[in-house]
Amino acid sequence: MGTKKSIYQKLLQVVFVLYSSATLLSQNVVHYDLYIKDTIVNFSGSNKRAIAANGQIPMPTLTFTEGDTAEIYVYNQLKEKTSLHWHGVFLPNEEDGVPYLTQMPIEPNEMHVYRFPIIQSGTHWYHSHSGFQEQIGMYGSLILKKKETDQSKRAGIDDLPEIPIILSEWTDLNPNNIHRMLHNANDWPAIKKGTTQSYWEALQANHIKTKFTNEWKRMLAMDVSDVYYNKFLINGKNESSVSEFKGGDKIRLRISNAGASSYFWLSYSGGMMTVVANDGNDIEPVEVGRLIIGVSETYDVIISIPYDNTAFELLATPEDRTQSTSFYIGEGPIQLERRMPKLMYFEGMDMMNEMMNMDGSMDDMGMQMSIQKMDMNMVMYPEVNEHLSIEMKDDNKNNQVLPSPDQKKITLNYSMLKATFPTTLPTEAPTRELNFELSGNMNRYVWSMDNKVLSETDKILIKKGENVRITLYNGSMMRHPMHLHGHDFRLLNGKGAYAPLKNVLDIMPMETDTIEFNANIEGDWFFHCHILYHMMAGMNRVFSYEEQSSNPYLPNKNWAYKKLQRESNKLHFMAENDFATNGNDGMIMLQNTRWSFGTEWRLGYHDEHGYETETHFGRYFGKNQWFMPFVGFDWRYRKTNDVFEENLFGQINTKDNRAVISIGAEYVLPLLVRLKFEIYNDGILRFQLMREDIPISQRLRFAFMVNTDKEYMTGFKYIVHRNFAISSHYDSDMGIGVGVTFSY
Repeated sequence: MGTKKSIYQKLLQVVFVLYSSATLLSQNVVHYDLYIKDTIVNFSGSNKRAIAANGQIPMPTLTFTEGDTAEIYVYNQLKEKTSLHWHGVFLPNEEDGVPYLTQMPIEPNEMHVYRFPIIQSGTHWYHSHSGFQEQIGMYGSLILKKKETDQSKRAGIDDLPEIPIILSEWTDLNPNNIHRMLHNANDWPAIKKGTTQSYWEALQANHIKTKFTNEWKRMLAMDVSDVYYNKFLINGKNESSVSEFKGGDKIRLRISNAGASSYFWLSYSGGMMTVVANDGNDIEPVEVGRLIIGVSETYDVIISIPYDNTAFELLATPEDRTQSTSFYIGEGPIQLERRMPKLMYFEGMDMMNEMMNMDGSMDDMGMQMSIQKMDMNMVMYPEVNEHLSIEMKDDNKNNQVLPSPDQKKITLNYSMLKATFPTTLPTEAPTRELNFELSGNMNRYVWSMDNKVLSETDKILIKKGENVRITLYNGSMMRHPMHLHGHDFRLLNGKGAYAPLKNVLDIMPMETDTIEFNANIEGDWFFHCHILYHMMAGMNRVFSYEEQSSNPYLPNKNWAYKKLQRESNKLHFMAENDFATNGNDGMIMLQNTRWSFGTEWRLGYHDEHGYETETHFGRYFGKNQWFMPFVGFDWRYRKTNDVFEENLFGQINTKDNRAVISIGAEYVLPLLVRLKFEIYNDGILRFQLMREDIPISQRLRFAFMVNTDKEYMTGFKYIVHRNFAISSHYDSDMGIGVGVTFSY
């Protein structure tokens, strides 16, 4: 079956190439071969698996000129399927590179040809749209140049020397494991970054009330970036440089953020930066001291070399400010850009507490914010002192201190972007209005639109020729870079007819923004959050043109779409086992967006300790997923003296000898305490209160449990590694014990 399918796909490709060649003979065909293959990298001191194209990470920079025809042969030499998406490029839908939506994935040891006309210019990039391959090396710059005769060419901008800059990050962990850990609310990334925001840290920062209020409103600690990264990279290195430029030179930097989940602050030690394009589209030049580039955005900026014999630093700092990465321009001792101070997490938490209502909804003030004008910058990101010194370093590490240039750190935001030509949509076209709320659940790491993930929705039908206006409200406490495939949209930012064209909208927490585009390229087009782990958790939609032509690369579109839906709602696994001196405790759990299946057990080493096991199968309800009804099975035995006790309801207590089924529900109370209610088939009732992860200090966690069977437990766990902790607990049935806890 697989062989027949691959032969069929090859025949379709041959037919398509032959059919297209008749109309392309007069055009300049620019050909690239990309060989996708496993490789080994060492960014952090450990050899790890990555994916390279032609042996390179990033993948080769692909350059075309408007009017060319791109012809890209992709040879999949992996042991897994792959694909390539051409981010921000206008092309036929079947060339867009989204597996199961615009094509079937490229099978191992197969070749696929992407062929499309270049009908635009600008800075773009390309990456895998298969699984988490983008995170481990499958990304590269894509530069589309203007024709020499293009009337839109700008003197002093389009004729400058250019440097492609691609930002990314590296993790030593398997990204599939990262995604699973995020779903399980694992503390390890925060521990590695020093951002746990425990009660001890809150006490030291005089924010104990802030921390208590935060948990009273059932919120976890703030997280600016979900993932801990070992290194941040510019053009595949933590530090890169070019030395051929001298004082007085101007250079155009074509910057793409290929990070899977990292926003980057950009600033330059040689002075101000002039922003001239965004997402591949020209804008009126804007001079700024710094800007934040969202995940998958591109910016073109012009910088100047102030004087000779110095290398000036372009500094890229991830939003969580844990590390940085640098690009040095010029030759000589390095003039460093000022470093950004640490984030003020508890101040940000205090602001978040004021925004969040007890029912998990946002305060109405959020509906008034737009275009990046208000966010945690006000509180969490203290301004850099304008007169800090700038450090000079040479190759011998002999540093000098020179005065800082006296300049105001103007920060770019979307309200400053203005197109260089009118971008208004056709006035005679009908307008379709759509509204979406970006929603999320940090506790279970579910990301959705209107509280639905892709697997719970149909395609959104639109008609060719109509104008589509989308109002987006971010009701979550994370920012989301929303990307539309195949189209640029107008961002309504107060610039009227000159609203900028973009294909990525970075929308802040509690912000409302409106975008619009003309539906002029038929097909099925992905619309999703470009934070890779949010997209894979379900924050996607598909815009589908009515009465569109068939896609030669998708013989069975209905089957393929169901496959795509399942990819963002997979089951994730969690397990924990505590080997203690008084027994063995453990649990396993399988969960996806709505469903949960879990089993927990307690095994004693002596007859009087016996064994207990509980199994529950439930479904989460509500936007915040605080409520989960379930069915269960409870089986336990402990040798006793046949003395019958009563539970708190006056019923015979069967906690030592029970084999029953149950129905019940679990609900998250303030302070993140889980209330569980069950009624067994023999009529016995049980209520239980429990919490296992109270953060006492950065690595120390406190747990407790009490129920109406007159059982109780309390304990501590000291986290040593993401999969290992030292633990101690007291159990009313099994006594005191110390041991080690392994988790996965």
